[in-house]
Amino acid sequence: MKTKIKIFAVFLFTAVCYSQQKVTISGTIKDSKSTETLFSANVYINELKIGTSSNEYGFYSLTVPAGNYSIKVSYVGFQDIEETVLLTQNTKKDFSLTENDRNLQEVVVKTNKSRAEINNTEMSVNKLSIQTIKQMPVVFGEVDILKSILLLPGVTNAGEGQSGFNVRGGSADQNLILLDEATVYNSSHLFGFFSVFNADAIKDLKLYKGGIPARFGGRLSSVLDIYQKDGNKENYKFSGGIGLISSRLTAEGPLSGGKGSFLVAGRGSYGHLFLKLADNQNSAYFYDLNTKLNYKLNNKNKLFLSGYFGRDNFDLNDAFVNTFGNSFGNLRWNHLFSDKLFSNLSLIYSDYYYSLSVDYFGIKWDSGINNFNLKYDFKYYLSNSTKITYGANAQYYNFNPGKVTPLGEDSGVIATQLDKKFAFEPSFYLDVDQKISDKLTVNYGLRYSMFYRLGKQDINIYANNQAVNFNNNFKIYEKATPIGVKKYDTNEVIAKFDNLEPRLALSFAFNNNQSVKASYNRMTQYLHLITNTGSPTPLDIWSPSDDFFKPQLLDQFAIGYFQNFNDDKYSLEVESFYKKIKNRVDYIDGAELIANNALEQVILNGNGRAYGLELMVRKNTGTLTGWISYTLSRTEQQTPGRTPQETGINEGKWYRSSYDKLHNLSATATYKWNDKWSFGSIFTLQSGQPTTYPDGQYEYQDIIVPSYGLRNGNSLPAFHHLDISATLTPRKNKNRKWNSEWVFSIYNLYNRKNTASINFRQNTDTGANEAVKFYIFGVMPAVTYNFKL
Repeated sequence: MKTKIKIFAVFLFTAVCYSQQKVTISGTIKDSKSTETLFSANVYINELKIGTSSNEYGFYSLTVPAGNYSIKVSYVGFQDIEETVLLTQNTKKDFSLTENDRNLQEVVVKTNKSRAEINNTEMSVNKLSIQTIKQMPVVFGEVDILKSILLLPGVTNAGEGQSGFNVRGGSADQNLILLDEATVYNSSHLFGFFSVFNADAIKDLKLYKGGIPARFGGRLSSVLDIYQKDGNKENYKFSGGIGLISSRLTAEGPLSGGKGSFLVAGRGSYGHLFLKLADNQNSAYFYDLNTKLNYKLNNKNKLFLSGYFGRDNFDLNDAFVNTFGNSFGNLRWNHLFSDKLFSNLSLIYSDYYYSLSVDYFGIKWDSGINNFNLKYDFKYYLSNSTKITYGANAQYYNFNPGKVTPLGEDSGVIATQLDKKFAFEPSFYLDVDQKISDKLTVNYGLRYSMFYRLGKQDINIYANNQAVNFNNNFKIYEKATPIGVKKYDTNEVIAKFDNLEPRLALSFAFNNNQSVKASYNRMTQYLHLITNTGSPTPLDIWSPSDDFFKPQLLDQFAIGYFQNFNDDKYSLEVESFYKKIKNRVDYIDGAELIANNALEQVILNGNGRAYGLELMVRKNTGTLTGWISYTLSRTEQQTPGRTPQETGINEGKWYRSSYDKLHNLSATATYKWNDKWSFGSIFTLQSGQPTTYPDGQYEYQDIIVPSYGLRNGNSLPAFHHLDISATLTPRKNKNRKWNSEWVFSIYNLYNRKNTASINFRQNTDTGANEAVKFYIFGVMPAVTYNFKL
């Protein structure tokens, strides 16, 4: 009897010790077909009711008591998998998921649906799959990532053919656009008709409108985080498309027997060739190239090399030639210190170049911005309930406001270089994601950013340090005259700033299908885009903060309610936000921005505010899927007088910013009819863009001159259009590797002539005043042939 008791005691002691032993399971989650790693895939252990998600490189880590567990892995648009794993020691376990195939009818497939995020703290965040984006009808039949995010709540732009986008009333320069962690300064081709992102080369994208994690900084309104594909590690693959005015081709495949992979994607337009055939010497075209290499050194180290080069060319019979574009290179090193500590070191170079040649004036203009960026990020899986992200970032900027070069010996133009500007921006951050209880999850972080405006440069000195004077007699602002110049040597500090940027997000889940969330974030922006248009143009220039261009500061608050219905068939997301901005740049009346070496003489620092309500309803499953989004918001800015005697801009009153859209409604739907045919449609309705109409006129030397009232007191007509598409996928011969599809689309089905601008003029025949409306697109049919091999 005693012997049995001893044996039982030993067994019990061993079992207790075994149950208390902690082990870590970690690994990578990828697409079984393309071998691409999956970002934000979910890993869940049923017995313990705990889980985690994969990071940007597909890595996950969970620490649990030793034992036998059923592990479930899921990702939107892919089949769930469930495996039983015996964990007795630290284990590396990779998972491969299979993309959902709606054509499979003989097998019942359980797939992970798109649903509202209930338990995590992410809010004001939108994710779109490339598959969803490719099903949307677009102008010229070219798949466009930027146009797709305009269908999300809180996102607008200045209209058709306009570059950039606006998030919750922010300007386009307040968006941080990242492609493989590199900054993209101009996101559009052909002045906004296309985006610079080739959808065939893109793996993931995520738009942060609020609750922005501490690892991001440098912009106020949003972060658009886009990652390129890594390339297939098992097979050589080719894909592409042929459209009416542009085509594309992508190649990918393994390197060194599957230790690495490559991806090369090229795209170009050729619409200008049709003009040449008609003996028209004008042209407008673009091209771009995406590249990526990755190589696995061992189980703990991986290298990535990414690149992009794009150019636009606009030529009017060689008399007016405009060239501009982005380029970047990024070398990254992933290192796994342990099963719980993941790191990424990146060395990045980004560049934006702009050139303009005008033969009539014999002048060539070059400008641009480039920066070097060194960043080191760490993610530590402290426990299943707590994850810590921290890191450091240092960026060096080189601004070229403009260089004037004479064209030809007889041009009469004097070569001039506007003062180049330099800056250094280091930062540190810490971000903690913690699950307090089954219902409450919190994310809190802090970013410390610094900014140094550097020489070499000669800086104007003004009386009372005021570069803009107020003329009390005429009640207008005027340029101040410098009273001296201060010289700064190379890398000498001209001005410096530092800011603490706290971040906080909370999620309280009532159950698995309902939650409320709240967030706060402070953001600082040290770069300013100098522009007086409603959307960016290639001629706009970037300028760093200094004693006159103060850093912009934003505080944003948001609260939201999220719910999934009917077994995730439907989802509802409702958010309300309020944000205020300090030091928003505003321009005095008649400001001259081009080739101005003293921009401080035409700007004043003001305030901004935006508030609104966003609603999004999704249908996630079935043959008919899609969503409806609606935003009710107001965006305003104010530049009061600096003294009681000054009137300020717009009489010191709040006025609507150029990006204010009171109503913004979008509806998108995709219907899969059968194996061969699927259909898509998009309807967009927005309030008209703010503008300023003349409210009177006067005569000066027999010329009628219009007079204007307060800024942006009027609006253009409402903007709306309906787009449809049909996709034909021919039935595939099982012995053929060639896959193809035809995409037929009609943009602006009912030929709405949306107003881009209204110009007022005097009719030369009748002498009467008249308003002339300018629009860009009417109805636009298109056809594209896509293929994969």
